[in-house]
Amino acid sequence: MAQVQIILPPMGEGITDATVTKLLVKKGDVVEADQPILEIATDKVDSELPTPEKGRIIKILVNEGEIVNIGSVVALIETDLNAALTEPVVVEQIVEQKLPESNLVVSTVENTAPPVKSSSGKYLSPLVKSIIKNENLSDEDIEKIPGSGADGKINKEDVVNYINKKSPQQTVTSQPEKPQKVVAAPITPVAFDHGKNVEVIEMDRMRRLIADHMVMSKHTAPHVTLFAEADVTTLVNWRLKNKEKYLKEYNEKLTFTPIFIEAIVFAVKDYPMVNVSVDGYNIIRKKTVNVGMATVLPNGNLIVPVIKNACEKSLRGIISSVNDLAGRARENKLQPDEIKGGTITLTNLGSFGGLTGTPIINQPESAIVSVGIIKKRPVVIETSAGDVIAVRHMMYLSLTHDHRVIDGNLAGLFLSKIVKFLENFDPERNI
Repeated sequence: MAQVQIILPPMGEGITDATVTKLLVKKGDVVEADQPILEIATDKVDSELPTPEKGRIIKILVNEGEIVNIGSVVALIETDLNAALTEPVVVEQIVEQKLPESNLVVSTVENTAPPVKSSSGKYLSPLVKSIIKNENLSDEDIEKIPGSGADGKINKEDVVNYINKKSPQQTVTSQPEKPQKVVAAPITPVAFDHGKNVEVIEMDRMRRLIADHMVMSKHTAPHVTLFAEADVTTLVNWRLKNKEKYLKEYNEKLTFTPIFIEAIVFAVKDYPMVNVSVDGYNIIRKKTVNVGMATVLPNGNLIVPVIKNACEKSLRGIISSVNDLAGRARENKLQPDEIKGGTITLTNLGSFGGLTGTPIINQPESAIVSVGIIKKRPVVIETSAGDVIAVRHMMYLSLTHDHRVIDGNLAGLFLSKIVKFLENFDPERNI
């Protein structure tokens, strides 16, 4: 018989564990290859763990709500269905006695990185260790933090709650010689009398993460927003002429989003100091352009998949990446690495009727571009025969930027470059 270990695979740099949010199968179930067997969640994304091949579940080694380390075995399946169906008891005995290595097929490579522990042996994830370091917590402090995770493990929420209780008015330790990073801590709610005719809706896990991240970003960076207007009539007509042809030829939608991403890449080439992050008093200039695109999920939450190396992709490549990531985001099939590593973000407010907006920077980036709805408006056009009023397709754009490193001059030049790209779009361009 061939038993297969299903292992929690590596899920990106810095991610050492995940929470099992839902078991999708039970012992004895027959599963197909690539069938999801459980749902997992990290601080970055929710996803599903599929089985590597067809078989029968002979043991599930995790429970809902359990925090599981990367590389841990979460389930065992028997791929010889005849044997699995006729000898279930024998299979169970073999599992308990430790399966012979000759019969094992490992579905992925284990992560052998040693866990980080406190002086007393408490397990600390890289994220928790980073918060402890930033907040200058002592070993004595760490020992006072009650761990709510599996086997008393300390998670992010435990540290944040301890910091808030220790110093309610200040969640960041002051160090004059170096700017401090702010802990993404939920704000203690003020007690309000909401009346009787109300419904209390608890935030789900993803909404809590979004809330904490937004608060952290506003505390971290001084936000400034600049606005511009673009005449995108040529672009609108080009898309109208090509979208049906593109759908027929490539079986993919041709939307405006890839064009906006291409425009951002075009502008970054001339103004690379927008494509940066801030680390203390250091500016980290990114030599590649990874564009995040804010995507609304069916449940109303927001996620930002990242077009990696957009600066090296053709328009055709950007279109494929946008359609793939957006589709899998809505199906809850993104991997953690696919929402990490962004250097600048695009949010399309026009997709739900927004005229313009002042979005919050997606830390640790320093800029986010917003595009509004494209609407026909009468505008003044300068011609050799004089000024005329014409009906044009117009769109507002905004650039929200971190004023610590991006001043008004640079922001204006960058946003104007995007406008120039869109207004001078080649009407005869081939994809």
